[in-house]
Amino acid sequence: MCGIAGILSDSIDLRQQNDMVWRVSNSLKMRGPDAHGEYISRNAALIHRRLSVIDPENGKQPMRFGKYIIVYNGEIYNTDEIRRELRFHGYVFETNCDTEVVLKSFHLWQENCAKRLNGIFAFGIYDMDNEELFLCRDRIGVKPLFYSCSRQQFAFASRIDSLLKIDGIEPVCDENGLNEVFMLGPAKTIGKTPFRDILELEPAHYLYYKKGKIKKGCYWRLEAKAFTDNMSQAQEHTHFLVTDAIKRQLVSDVPICTFLSGGLDSSIISRVASDYMNDRGAVLDTYSVDYKDNDKYFESSLFQPNKDSDYIGLISSYIDSDHHNIVLNNTDVADALIESTFARGYPGFTDVDSSLLLFCKEVVKNHKVALSGECADEIFGGYPWYHRKEILFENTFPWSRTTDVRHSILADGFLKNGDEYTRNAYLSTVKKADCLDTDSETEKRMREMFVLNMDWFMQTLLARKDAMSMEASLEVRVPFCDYRIVEYAYNMPWSIKSYKGREKGILRMAFDNELPKEITWRKKSPYPKTFNPEYTQAVSNMVRCVLTDKDCPLYEMLNLSAINNLIDNPDCLSEPWYGQLMRGPQVLAYIVQIYTWIKKYNVQFQI
Repeated sequence: MCGIAGILSDSIDLRQQNDMVWRVSNSLKMRGPDAHGEYISRNAALIHRRLSVIDPENGKQPMRFGKYIIVYNGEIYNTDEIRRELRFHGYVFETNCDTEVVLKSFHLWQENCAKRLNGIFAFGIYDMDNEELFLCRDRIGVKPLFYSCSRQQFAFASRIDSLLKIDGIEPVCDENGLNEVFMLGPAKTIGKTPFRDILELEPAHYLYYKKGKIKKGCYWRLEAKAFTDNMSQAQEHTHFLVTDAIKRQLVSDVPICTFLSGGLDSSIISRVASDYMNDRGAVLDTYSVDYKDNDKYFESSLFQPNKDSDYIGLISSYIDSDHHNIVLNNTDVADALIESTFARGYPGFTDVDSSLLLFCKEVVKNHKVALSGECADEIFGGYPWYHRKEILFENTFPWSRTTDVRHSILADGFLKNGDEYTRNAYLSTVKKADCLDTDSETEKRMREMFVLNMDWFMQTLLARKDAMSMEASLEVRVPFCDYRIVEYAYNMPWSIKSYKGREKGILRMAFDNELPKEITWRKKSPYPKTFNPEYTQAVSNMVRCVLTDKDCPLYEMLNLSAINNLIDNPDCLSEPWYGQLMRGPQVLAYIVQIYTWIKKYNVQFQI
């Protein structure tokens, strides 16, 4: 994996902007600590930072072929198939890396190359003769790509922070941006960021830029189709798709490991990976995360019915992995809220972010690449809101069903249009759900829920996974995001997907004979969080400091008495802020992250 950036300008000679180019490159260093490269002409600068995983000796970027030059971030999992096809068309290859395959695919097929790529990617290709830029992003949105466009300048980067290093791009946040932060955060609308002048290239989209003009296109979307497989066939095909995706993502020229929580999804990945490694005479390394003294304070709930630690040893022994349990200090998790905010470039998923960042920093000491089980819940119906009718058919975001908690921490009358903004975000999403005329009310709603979860909850987790892992210079792959699995699951009837009335029922059945029953039929448990009051105390102290800074714009935005009450009574919230992982302590942590974001970037507000 890598970090990429680029600048096109009609107003300045970029050959004279070495300091600015280096600022941008240096901001991407953690995404690519192994090497860097630049292409600079009068009107264009392309910047690349490399984390070497495939063909480390070659694959230097920016890479040129004919009039095209590419900067690329990602992994293509059908590289061999595309390379063979390109060879049939007469192309010759000088490296084993997928960068060369992507570049020559564009040379042959132009934007249609994206339809052929199975992988996670974001890349830019510059046409040196015509001074035209092409940007493209993977179907699901695993790899990030942000851009900014003014009258005389266009810039793109893997990180928001990198764009803010470019002259002329200002950290301005308007009312829409504040609604993104306070009403929707830690999620955000696809295509937007909290900054007015920084946008996101949407998943499954490409963009052409030339002389101040942008042309965008979408090359993939979910389509409703008749599902013709019976239960047995669905079980077999699900097993094939998942296993094939995992095996494709185990290809690496550096050591590879898996994240293992003891849940269904990570256990499936680790089982397939262990078999793959054993066939090659190697032992799989697995990693899990926990918190100091967490056993003392764990409380069972609807969303988190049991501890991961009860199951990790079982599955590790079953697959014979070399397991490593990383135990995090709770005050370190609180302190890392600061760095995790910088990694995202905007307020994020609080300790769910910061703990992952610390975890990845430990894993990367021995591995450059890991596989993780994110996104199975979104596509196979793993969350409780898929299964509770009183939530399922509510006409709102199921993980954030009311904005009352959000308004409660804000000054009276602040963001008075926040509810309308949130409502419009919800409605515009469900309208995207493609349906069949034959769909029942339940099937139609399940398609809407699929799109809601994919566009919001899943995007939040993917942004977290990429930002935190790459901040630690660790590449993390997510096999369940293979678009073939997504397409198949979208059209799978709910009666099959929820076989035996269970969350991810079809996935459980598909791997029922390959895992211990205690793992296969374990009730879903989310990413492990800390229950230790030491963490709550730490973030409470941080918020107290925030509330003393009267010069910060945030001071006037907040309801100070409500926040002080939350500090004194962190369990007082009637509804979670965002899903099962953000309650009282996490709301306090979110305030810390907002404050950090404002101060770090000197955010200017135009309301």
